[in-house]
Amino acid sequence: MAPDDSAAYDAYIQGLRAREYPMLQSDGAYLDHAGTTLYSKSLVDKYYADLTSNLFGNPHSVSASSQESTRRIDSIRLQALSWFHANPDDFDLVFVANATAAIKLVGEAFKDHSEGYNYAYHRSAHTSLIGLREKAKSHHCFSSNSEVDSWIASGTQLWKGMDSSTIPGLFAYPAQSNMDGTRLPLSWTRDIRSSPWPDVHKTYTLLDAAAFASTAPLDLLDPKNAPDFVAVSFSKIFGLPDLGALIVKRSSGDILARRKYFGGGTVDMVVCLKEAWHAKKNNLHESLEDGTLPIHNIIALDAAFNAHKALFGSVEQISRHVNVLAKALHKALASSRHANGMPICMLYGVDQDDSSLYLDAPRQGPIVAFNFKTNTGGWVPNTTVEQLAANVGIHLRTGGLCNPGGVASALHLAPHEMRENFSAGQRCGNGKDIMHGKPTGVVRVSFGAMSTMADVEFFKNMFVDKYFIEKMSKTILSRSLDEEAIHGFQITLLTVYPIKSCGGFRIDPAVEWPVTEEGLEWDREWCVIHQGTREALSQKRYPTLATISTQIDVASGRLIITNTARKSGRISVPLSEDPTQFHSGVESMDPREATVCDRPMTLRVYRSRAIADFFTNVAGTPCTLARCRSRSAQEPGRAALSEGVIDRNDSLTPSSTRTLANDAPLLIIFQSSLDELNKEIARKGGKPASADVFRANIVLARDRLGMQCSMPYIEDCFSYIRVGGHYFFQIIGPCMRCQVVCVDQQTGKRSKEPLHTLAQTRKSKHGRIEFGSLAMFDSSKGGHSSDPWKQNPVVKVGDEVVGYGANDSLS
Repeated sequence: MAPDDSAAYDAYIQGLRAREYPMLQSDGAYLDHAGTTLYSKSLVDKYYADLTSNLFGNPHSVSASSQESTRRIDSIRLQALSWFHANPDDFDLVFVANATAAIKLVGEAFKDHSEGYNYAYHRSAHTSLIGLREKAKSHHCFSSNSEVDSWIASGTQLWKGMDSSTIPGLFAYPAQSNMDGTRLPLSWTRDIRSSPWPDVHKTYTLLDAAAFASTAPLDLLDPKNAPDFVAVSFSKIFGLPDLGALIVKRSSGDILARRKYFGGGTVDMVVCLKEAWHAKKNNLHESLEDGTLPIHNIIALDAAFNAHKALFGSVEQISRHVNVLAKALHKALASSRHANGMPICMLYGVDQDDSSLYLDAPRQGPIVAFNFKTNTGGWVPNTTVEQLAANVGIHLRTGGLCNPGGVASALHLAPHEMRENFSAGQRCGNGKDIMHGKPTGVVRVSFGAMSTMADVEFFKNMFVDKYFIEKMSKTILSRSLDEEAIHGFQITLLTVYPIKSCGGFRIDPAVEWPVTEEGLEWDREWCVIHQGTREALSQKRYPTLATISTQIDVASGRLIITNTARKSGRISVPLSEDPTQFHSGVESMDPREATVCDRPMTLRVYRSRAIADFFTNVAGTPCTLARCRSRSAQEPGRAALSEGVIDRNDSLTPSSTRTLANDAPLLIIFQSSLDELNKEIARKGGKPASADVFRANIVLARDRLGMQCSMPYIEDCFSYIRVGGHYFFQIIGPCMRCQVVCVDQQTGKRSKEPLHTLAQTRKSKHGRIEFGSLAMFDSSKGGHSSDPWKQNPVVKVGDEVVGYGANDSLS
């Protein structure tokens, strides 16, 4: 049994993790328990023993295996009610897929009432609760706790002009906000039931307890004070099984029985020939559990109850423990400052200066919500936070968190601003983290039963302190240059990446390579797409794509593709767009529908089974090769044109961007900058980064006479470079870096470098990690090829390069 003392309990949990959570033994910290908590080894072992010792059949039968399933399900249903101190005489429990399914079931039943229903919900509601408004005749969103209290106390009419005497009302709210952990009054259900006002008194209550019940005791012992309906998620409590439940007060069950739909197993008789009639089962949960129950998930719940009690003791112990952890993190974040005294973050939900609220369990749960800030007061993009977290093995959540009201309130986002952001392309998780000067989401850290103080310390010491506290102002990069043009560079490496996220093709130093406003010829003209989702694969999720090498054989007119991990694996496709190679629009893989970096794209998908098998074997997921249908341009990449990264220049038009390039047609890195970066990596004992991890098209280095050009990161000052005497390339801005740079381009293996060092040395004033320069050929300032037989300009290794600042004359 777990000890009661806080420090002793933490030490107990730390020891417990060694044997019960082997997946947590590597460096890092799991801090997304509000998403789902982790299952223990004991749970899995008990579940495995149960499944291999017993035979469970479909409950809708009289066989021995069927009867065993029925017996066990009935028993586990009582166990589940007992977990929440709910007397089976007063409550019933309906098994569903998850908490959202429980909420939806209530909405369906209320919608089928003859008069419909009126609906009210709290602004902190999860998206699943908000969705019930679409089924209601009218709806109202409470903007604060005080507004709910006022409604209950004064009977304020929410549904003006409607006869609420015949229309049932439903009020739904979360017991705990899944965004910031704020716990709302459980007393509201009692107060509504005892209200003297008819509109209030006749309102049913739906409590979303999914987030709350994961780390706090939910007590339904007194049915007079309990909600009419409670939605819970067992996966959030135990990690396994993936199962939810709707707990229904029997005195309120009649309104659920009005649901019109019926499924298999919920009726005693159905007539369908010449007459439409059916008789529902009288038992409440039997009339609502459509089809065959998830038998094995329910059986797993038995093991979950037993393992959880044996490992952690009471839920009250867990609640005290996790709130101590949340308090420690909140206090650490609130007190942290940049070197110039600026706070490192904005905290939400709990007062920035009062971490003690975490010790008040009825008011606050174990969630810390915040956004990082730079030492100039700017917002750090959540994309950067997620990438760095993944790089050091930290699991957390960022974005809107399926809590639109809570996030909008915390970030002071008005409805019109959110709609404007949507119109401008903002979607949860697509990298548009800061729009019109405001963040669009938050960072969430959440604790669970198996969290320890070591997780807090790792997050603070190895993540926050290393990456987000600016100790010196020199990390803020400047992009101004008042000096004369800088001479002495030359191209040392040219690389084309024909297939997006696959290996590149180094151009022979003796070969002149065509370049257009769309980039180097053949660059990123192909991609690998998932056969199911039709999304382009990237090395972020499929690092083995790096082991696919490419070669452009102009003489034979083919792109040769090799699996370097298996020397025998090789295919090729024509450089020409032979229509017989692709699926037509009526085939199963419609080429008109695909997504590349969250953008809808027009692609042509290869029909060859051999091609699909080749890429599937490398990536380990069903995928195949696709090609741009034309060289027409799309909107510039989302990262490069995010607010505050680079300005949208008049010359940066849609016709000047490469179709499959994320941010710009060309990517350039400077050898001196790479050398400086590797010095820092070596100083930390890390492995130096090779140029290919940055996937640059052009690598520049100083020539033998260009001694002044050895200074690293000089490219931050350039607005243009001139190549070969008369071709000009506009420097659009710095390239924002993600965890792809940590993928070894020969083996496909991941490591922490160079992103770890980049995050500490190459942070912009906007909080983004930058290395290299995004560029595009500017035909308005450069001539065509000196060879009259070549329409486009050409570049080659050895070409001289001159850099120009914003104030230089281009001569």
